[in-house]
Amino acid sequence: MNNSIEIYNLNKSFKSVKALDNLKLTVEQGGFYGLIGPDGAGKTTLMRIITGLLLPDSGDIMIGGLNPVTDYRKLRLKLGYMPGKFSLYQDLTVEENLSFFAKVFDTTIKENYHLIAPVYSQIEPFKNRRAGKLSGGMKQKLALSCALVHKPEILILDEPTTGVDAVSRREFWEMLNQIRQKGITILVSTPYMEEAVLCDKISLMFDGKIIDSGTPTEITSKFKEKIYILKTTRLREILKIARQMRELKSVNAFGQNLHLVVRDNLVGIHEIESFIKKACDYEFEIEPSQADIEDCFIDYLVS
Repeated sequence: MNNSIEIYNLNKSFKSVKALDNLKLTVEQGGFYGLIGPDGAGKTTLMRIITGLLLPDSGDIMIGGLNPVTDYRKLRLKLGYMPGKFSLYQDLTVEENLSFFAKVFDTTIKENYHLIAPVYSQIEPFKNRRAGKLSGGMKQKLALSCALVHKPEILILDEPTTGVDAVSRREFWEMLNQIRQKGITILVSTPYMEEAVLCDKISLMFDGKIIDSGTPTEITSKFKEKIYILKTTRLREILKIARQMRELKSVNAFGQNLHLVVRDNLVGIHEIESFIKKACDYEFEIEPSQADIEDCFIDYLVS
């Protein structure tokens, strides 16, 4: 299969800060690819280089068969880009924003309505509302519609679900799944590890580097150590106690639960229960679990 994005040995620094460090990334044509990592991992810098908004210090990069440094004018016709921060015209209406971006690319809303319909139809009843008056979820849908209106081959989304509610986040990913079925290559970055499983393939980023790549299943299957989930109403207290157990490699809060990773499989569930019960009389439940993407990421950091 042909590749839409090919990046080799990419480097970018801002004074003494190494934002991208010898980075390599390949995204297949028509693929749905996720870049997963915390703030400061280098995701936005990478996205801006891909779209030609930043120049790399060194490395080879081809996007849709074009070099974003020398062929940026041609590349812009192939790319749809949605930055992390809402950047449309706040004083223009929904319809005016969309019409403007359609005209920039010498097309019309009508011509490509079939492509944006799954997204735009949800905000079309508010087409006369100014963009600045939209909710976070509606702004997100408008920005995505504007990125798609010229029918791009590759869609670049930089942390599109940051700052929106959980329902809007779920709806957004459902819309992305519909869009990828149109044959558009999608590269999306996110700090939310749970969104990783919704992509075909992912790369975990940290400190300007790709630390692992593959399907979500391929990445989680590499996690060989025992892991347990502990449920309790005294999360903070038991977190402090469990971290004193030397046989545990890591103990971290995941929402309302604790994830406990055993070092070299030294102990089992009964030993962990006994250790905690000796230190407190708080009620808790503990059970074996399978590692998720966030477990794998944290394991890399503590190894």
